[in-house]
Amino acid sequence: MTTTALPAATAERLLANPVPDGPIGRPDRRQLAALLAEAGLTGRGGAGFPTARKLGVLLARPGDRVVVVGNAMEGEPLSHKDAVLLQSAPGLVLDGLQVVARALGGARAILALGPQVPPGPARLAAAAPHRADLPVEVRTLAGGFVAGQETALVRALDGGPPLPRDRRDPMARRGADRLPRLVLNAETLAHVALLVRYGAGWWRATGTPDDPGTMLVTVSGSRSSVVPRPGVVETERGASITAVLARAGTDLAQVRAVLVGGYHGAWVPASALDLPLSRAGLAPWGATPGAGVLHALAREDCPLEAVARITAYLAGEGAGQCGPCVNGLPALARAVGAANAGRAAELASLVDGRGACAHPDGTARLVRSTLHVFADHVRAHAEGRCPR
Repeated sequence: MTTTALPAATAERLLANPVPDGPIGRPDRRQLAALLAEAGLTGRGGAGFPTARKLGVLLARPGDRVVVVGNAMEGEPLSHKDAVLLQSAPGLVLDGLQVVARALGGARAILALGPQVPPGPARLAAAAPHRADLPVEVRTLAGGFVAGQETALVRALDGGPPLPRDRRDPMARRGADRLPRLVLNAETLAHVALLVRYGAGWWRATGTPDDPGTMLVTVSGSRSSVVPRPGVVETERGASITAVLARAGTDLAQVRAVLVGGYHGAWVPASALDLPLSRAGLAPWGATPGAGVLHALAREDCPLEAVARITAYLAGEGAGQCGPCVNGLPALARAVGAANAGRAAELASLVDGRGACAHPDGTARLVRSTLHVFADHVRAHAEGRCPR
């Protein structure tokens, strides 16, 4: 399966200099699914779903020709990793996209860019002189927080609004041509390219046995004095939150808590930042690595004010297609803004799992985490004071 001599198994892979280039292997769909399963690659777009299982659904229908979509919409306001990856190593993303598309029948390969992702079609075409046998369609689409959700992206590529379809609809991931769509995050595709070049053993040499490989992390802070060098870093899975924050020059003494995973993520308090950045390590705080976001909240900033702004934003970004989005999220945002913990907890339970998509679920997760991690702060606000 490997096509090139193995480089050192370091934590600098996707952002290595130089990045691997040149012709790449062409596994069939069963070979590719087996390679991904051996590697244990999980999606890097947020949900962390095993990539081999996504392909496995399509293995049951070997006659289907599949349209493969690379998702670089990056609607999460705190994430910039896909934009940085496409600037630094567009060839890796294109290689991964074409490897998967060829393996699944080669119907079409599409790379979808959000409006804030800078590399345009000309830049990406210049990165692909040896990939002309399966051209990649590069599409820049309207943005929005939910625009990168899989069914919203499929809908937008067919000319519809960038809004999710009902997750219970069995046709939600088929396009207007009735062909199935496989949507994979841009970073996930770059890892696929490395796996095909160097094999699962090399790829698993970093990270942990249960959470192997590397990941891109966007590090930022509520104040520049807290995180003086914000940006995107590549780190092995399972590295401590503290170690990743240090690469951005974070002053840990000023950190009250860190939002892990983005606006649909969860808070980890300063006292727990030695936890590993892995699903198992973050589980005690209800967090996951998500889309690779670490946002440090300064001690001098009010967490309730920060979360009130986020929930108001998320309420405004709802698709407006179900009751939890139309009514539940605005009411939840008002309850958070009023520091009404009881009402916020009640509404979070009411919207969770009842939406047409997972947007209400993610918002509820953030609110529940806020009420738990900042319980003392919430009580002080209810008494009419902000302890900061």
